Amino acid sequence: MSSPPRPGWELEFKHPAAETLQVSLGGHWRLQDRLPSLDDFERTLGATPGVRHVSFDTQGVATWDTGLVSFVMKILQRCQAQGIAVEREGLPAGVNRLIALALAVPEKKTGTIAAPPSWLARLGERTLTMAEGGLAFVRFIGEATLATGRFLRGRANFRWVDLFSVIEDCGPKALPIVTLISFLVGLILAFMGAVQLRTFGAQIYVADLVAIGATREMGCLMAAIIMAGRTGAAFAAQLGTMRVNEEIDALVTMGIPPMDFLVLPRLLALIAMMPLLTLYADLLAILGGTFVGVTMLDLGLAEYMQRTQEALSLTNFFLGIIKGSVFGVLVALSGCLRGMQCGRSAAAVGLATTSAVVTAIVLIVVAEGIFAVVLDALGI
Repeated sequence: MSSPPRPGWELEFKHPAAETLQVSLGGHWRLQDRLPSLDDFERTLGATPGVRHVSFDTQGVATWDTGLVSFVMKILQRCQAQGIAVEREGLPAGVNRLIALALAVPEKKTGTIAAPPSWLARLGERTLTMAEGGLAFVRFIGEATLATGRFLRGRANFRWVDLFSVIEDCGPKALPIVTLISFLVGLILAFMGAVQLRTFGAQIYVADLVAIGATREMGCLMAAIIMAGRTGAAFAAQLGTMRVNEEIDALVTMGIPPMDFLVLPRLLALIAMMPLLTLYADLLAILGGTFVGVTMLDLGLAEYMQRTQEALSLTNFFLGIIKGSVFGVLVALSGCLRGMQCGRSAAAVGLATTSAVVTAIVLIVVAEGIFAVVLDALGI
């Protein structure tokens, strides 16, 4: 039978001093070889209880890999557990660097999974988060108001070309989608009213329903929701990307207030465009109702338009304009706020965009409810 292969390593323990144990290493220390255990080292320590220092002599080591590092790390751990100092000067420089790197990164300790917080704790966290978000929104409104005041005094630091660019984006470029949605909303209002009014032979009152509903409620509401999904999301994405690219930080470093340079043009653009878009949405909704009245209810075009003119009033007309302006401010503030609060990653930009749309729609619905209550109390 052939004899088992000899190991490629050499290990010897010496006592050059009374309190020092020297570990002499030689040969080849590779993971592919059968490396020694620490039994001999522990027996040597047990035989000499007065050992206070451990040193290494690796002059005889020909080749080594992480097997040597692993063996030395085990000796270090045993010595640390017994309070014995270790001198690593005799180790190869590469081994010392690897050991220093291993000691610099703490071992990941796996523990038990903490129990989930109670429902009361979760409710408290959600309440605090909502309170912080509300305070941030109020603070942002205050800063936007101050920026608007500086604009009125001619002291705002922004470029007019940026304002005109945003006006073009949220005005003329928004007409196609506003046209489609507003026409369909007017058509749906007329059709729903016709289904009920036809049973009483009062189809002509479809003109009143569409005219009042479009100018007072649906025109401004649908235009605002369209702008929240289109322009508000674009504002959040643009400012969020600038936050990720540190362009906003660069503006602050140069002494340019981001509220004036970035938020103010977008806010002014929507304030200027929303009344016009509301008027346009009202017109398209009335045209949609006219299409249903003339083609499905057998009403004459002149008769329908005369009834529409009689039903319209300046009160409903201006209420829609005022609501549209308020909704435009809410959309601009929501989009710019979420964009300025965006994190530093690409995923944060998507979250900011989604949050801007949701925030704007919620604020629009809340504002619509407040308008309804106030106008009812005023008898308008």
